[in-house]
Amino acid sequence: MEKLKKKIGSISFWKWVIASIIFRLILIYFPKNLNLSSRPEVSTPLTSFRRLAEGYWLKQSSMSPYAGSMYHGTPLLLSLLGPLTVKRIEGQPNHLLYSLVSVIADVVSAMLIRANGQNLQLAYLRTLGSLDLVKQIEGSELHSSGDVAALIYLCNPFTIVACVGLSTSPIENMVVILCLYGACSRLIPLAAFGWVIATHLSLYPAILIIPVIFLLGRGPDAPPRKLFLQRHQQKGRLNQSKLPPGFSWGPIIRFAFWSLVWSVYMLVLCGISLKQFDGLWEMFKSTYGFILTVEDLSPNIGVLRYIFAEVFEFFRNFFLIVFHFNILFMILPLAIRLHHRPCYLAFVYFAICSMLKSYPSICSSLSSSSADMSGFLFSALSCTTYGYGSLPFLMCNE
Repeated sequence: MEKLKKKIGSISFWKWVIASIIFRLILIYFPKNLNLSSRPEVSTPLTSFRRLAEGYWLKQSSMSPYAGSMYHGTPLLLSLLGPLTVKRIEGQPNHLLYSLVSVIADVVSAMLIRANGQNLQLAYLRTLGSLDLVKQIEGSELHSSGDVAALIYLCNPFTIVACVGLSTSPIENMVVILCLYGACSRLIPLAAFGWVIATHLSLYPAILIIPVIFLLGRGPDAPPRKLFLQRHQQKGRLNQSKLPPGFSWGPIIRFAFWSLVWSVYMLVLCGISLKQFDGLWEMFKSTYGFILTVEDLSPNIGVLRYIFAEVFEFFRNFFLIVFHFNILFMILPLAIRLHHRPCYLAFVYFAICSMLKSYPSICSSLSSSSADMSGFLFSALSCTTYGYGSLPFLMCNE
């Protein structure tokens, strides 16, 4: 009977996945993609496909892609996605190929979220077993949190808008989720690759290093040891085999090694791509420098744009320091409090950055992911009352 229920649930899951893909394809064929690519809520100076096309055109014309302060992405995106800006299929909508790449990125992200949710659910059940609480849930029906989280991602209107609105956010979302998946599954080279690429594309995912360290060192669900001690002392006996393992530094060292390898490899590729121009310094100045100094004050949904549009130039550097350090000041207290729930910690970091980043949008990797990460929150809290109650709030509070 249980196998039949699982089979029916799996069929229903794939029906929803196919429906979400078809819905995206239908929206892609609307005239000019509903003009979403020109909306400041969807497209930012960092994620704009139009700016990517401009940068690729400049590079093909033997000019620096950063000339004219139009493009502020990385050379990696120019090499991978740039050719899609000029290729056309006769009789098909413009930029159809890139839209299909965005659809594929969304589906891959959903599958990674599904696998991650399953890993978190297994870790939670192991924790219940070590606390001798499995009997309390034997009569209850456990839904697959991975399936629910994946469907939340695919049906999230923010991810649909990002896919249809010619934004590079689906690619950024995918590598962010890839990093967390690699850490949850203990695939250290994959986790390091996702972290390096995500940081390279957007800078803000660099704070993922803290949740990744906890995921690799303790696992996806590791309640404090005192909880196990109190539970077993009440029974008058202590089974050492059921205690959670201590923090392991071996995976952290390997993660640092692979991060260094991927970083060097990425810098070498970027250097080769920009060798005929000003090299890596121009890239750092036009990407990370552009993010940190908030040079573009064109309309967006962020807080920084409104403040720096009104503030006197004399106070500009002060407010830059305040806003950027405000993110850093929250990292350590949250890490101390939520070290035993790394995925929940990543969700909180995402939510904070979505409010304080320089160029936010409803579909940027850290803005829409704060809603998409509700799937990870749902998995991490394992269907508790707070997990169910917070999902609608998180989906509507962007």
